[in-house]
Amino acid sequence: MTTGVLNPSHYPARRAATVVQHYLNTRYGSPYRWIFLSTVHSGSAEDVAEMGRKYQLELTMQEMISNVSGRCSAELLFPGGEGQSAPQVQASCEGLHQSNTTAQEEAFYQQHRASNNLASGNDIPDSYGHMEPSVKPFWQLGGVASSFIMLRESNESTLYNMAQVANFTQLETEKDQLRFNYHVLLHEMISQEIIHWKLLVTWSPAQGVQVLQTELQPKCRHCEAPPNTTN
Repeated sequence: MTTGVLNPSHYPARRAATVVQHYLNTRYGSPYRWIFLSTVHSGSAEDVAEMGRKYQLELTMQEMISNVSGRCSAELLFPGGEGQSAPQVQASCEGLHQSNTTAQEEAFYQQHRASNNLASGNDIPDSYGHMEPSVKPFWQLGGVASSFIMLRESNESTLYNMAQVANFTQLETEKDQLRFNYHVLLHEMISQEIIHWKLLVTWSPAQGVQVLQTELQPKCRHCEAPPNTTN
């Protein structure tokens, strides 16, 4: 693995930066706030004895829905040793949280908290890359929830994004939390493998996104690849 100063456009820097993206989504994401990597400005990597490899990164992240961007400084440690454990991330950003999504989130929450018709959907986006505007918040929520898996599963040899929400089903609200079952397709871009996960997700404006259960699904050797999306 490369040590010292990294080329910002090469995989080692961008892989590490994408892990920071997933971390920020687990902290700040919502149906109306979904953060993506925009630019890697600089980066370095070093081996830390008995700990792993540490990356220092200067990044610009962008919130996809509002298009608000912010400059971030991040430190990332991929733990060494046998067995996989999640990367350790610290990040601070300026300007990224300027978009105010409170009104949208509250309206979405109240609509679906009290609804007698529980929401559901499948193949988001469809095979043509299309989705109805009404399902976009559920797609965005699925993307944020997927970041919990992608953060946990990432290492120096992976590069994940969410390719598709295969399906989701809203469950009965409990303790003021909207609850959903999600089946998501994750694209590991180095191996080009499509990986299926099922998630139990909760969300409210007060408590944020939480992923309570995860279940890796058996490999599907005959499944068609989902549409190419930028996530």
